[in-house]
Amino acid sequence: MLSEAALLALKQAGESERVELKPSTAQGQAIRRAICSFANDLTGGGEPGLILIGLEDDGGCAELGDLDAVQQKVANWAHGGDILPLPDVEIYRRDLEDCPIVVAEVRPHEEPPVRYQGQAWVRVGSTNRRATPEQERRLTERRRGGDRPFDHRPAAGTCLDDLDIDYFRREYLPNAVSAEVLEENHRTTGDQLRSLRLITNDEPNHGAILVLGYDPAAHIPGAYVQFLRIEGAELADPIKDAKTLTGALPGVMAQLDELFDVHVQVAVDIEAGAREQRRPDYPVAALRQLVRNALIHRDYEATHAPVRVYWFNDRIEIHNPGGLYGQVTQENFGQGVTDYRNPLLAEAMHILGYVQRFGFGVPLARRHLRENGNPEPRFDFEATYVAVTVGAAR
Repeated sequence: MLSEAALLALKQAGESERVELKPSTAQGQAIRRAICSFANDLTGGGEPGLILIGLEDDGGCAELGDLDAVQQKVANWAHGGDILPLPDVEIYRRDLEDCPIVVAEVRPHEEPPVRYQGQAWVRVGSTNRRATPEQERRLTERRRGGDRPFDHRPAAGTCLDDLDIDYFRREYLPNAVSAEVLEENHRTTGDQLRSLRLITNDEPNHGAILVLGYDPAAHIPGAYVQFLRIEGAELADPIKDAKTLTGALPGVMAQLDELFDVHVQVAVDIEAGAREQRRPDYPVAALRQLVRNALIHRDYEATHAPVRVYWFNDRIEIHNPGGLYGQVTQENFGQGVTDYRNPLLAEAMHILGYVQRFGFGVPLARRHLRENGNPEPRFDFEATYVAVTVGAAR
C-alpha cells in the first residue's frame, strides 16, 4: 500500500496513465472499466494503477461519507465476477490533507487480457478505452510462463479435435465476449480460444479440456464424479443407485442436477396450517452450490481420485480431493474469502452461469439449508481432501 505522501504526490499530478480520480461510487461502471484497464497494463510498465475515490477531477475533496460502504462496494465490483480473470486489487483508506478517500490499487494481471462484461479495456493516457484486436493480441502475447496454475498448463497430446467447438461457439463465446466485439472482428477459432486463455503453447490447456473436452478423464484421470445412493447409513449397506458421471463439467453438473431431483424426497405436512406444506429432505439449490464448489476447487493434478457424492438415508457426504488452497483457512472458510487452485476453471464456470458470484457458494448453501430446516453442514478439512456432510431436514 502506498504511503499518504506518495498518494498526495500522485493526486497533485492529476490523472495519468497510472491514476484515476473519482468523486464517489456513483460512477460504478467507469470504476470497473478503470480496474480492468489497469489490470491489463497495456504499456507493460509493471506498476499498479490507482483509483482514488473521494476526489474531484481537480483534486478537491468530494466528501465520501460512509467509507466502509464505499470499500465494500468497490470490493464487490472487483471480485464479484464481472471482471475476469479476477483482478488483483487492494482496497484501503487514506487521509490526504484531511480528505478521507478510498484507494483501489490494481496490480497488472499475469494472464491478460482482462475483460469487464466480456470487453477488454486498456488505459490510453488518462482515459479508458475498449481494446482493439491488435491491443488484445499484444496482451495475449505478454502472458507469463513457467509457474502457471494446472488449469492453464497445456494438456500434452491434445488438439482442437478434443474440444467441442460447436459448444464453444454456441454457448461459451457469446457469454465470454461482448456481441459488439464478436461483430467487429473475425478471428479464427484458434485465436478466439487463445484470447480466452483456453490454448497454451498452441495446445488446449487442462481448463479447456475440463470445460469443453469430449472426454476429460482420458487426459485428466480423476475428472469424473462417483455418485452412490445407499439404502442405509453405512457404506456397507445396499446400493440403491450408482453412477459414474463423466464428460465436460457443464454436462456433469447437469447430470448431478437431474440426480438431485430424482432422489430428493418431499414431505407433506397437512397439520401445520390451513394449507398443506411441502418440504424436501434437502434443498436442491444447496446441494448444487456445494457440489459445484467441489468440482471447481478440487485438486485435479496431484490425485486421480474423483469427487464423491455419497447419499445415505440420513445424510449426504461430498468428498473433494485436495485440501484448502491459498489464503483460505479453516477459520475463514465460507466467509467470502476466495482463492483459486483452478482460476481458469472458476472463470469459465462463471462465464457459463454456473457461478453467480465468487465466494458466495458456501454461504448461499448454508442459507438454503437453514431455511429448509436442515442442520448446519459439517466441514472436515484434511491435507488431501475437504468433505462436507449435510444432514436431512428434521
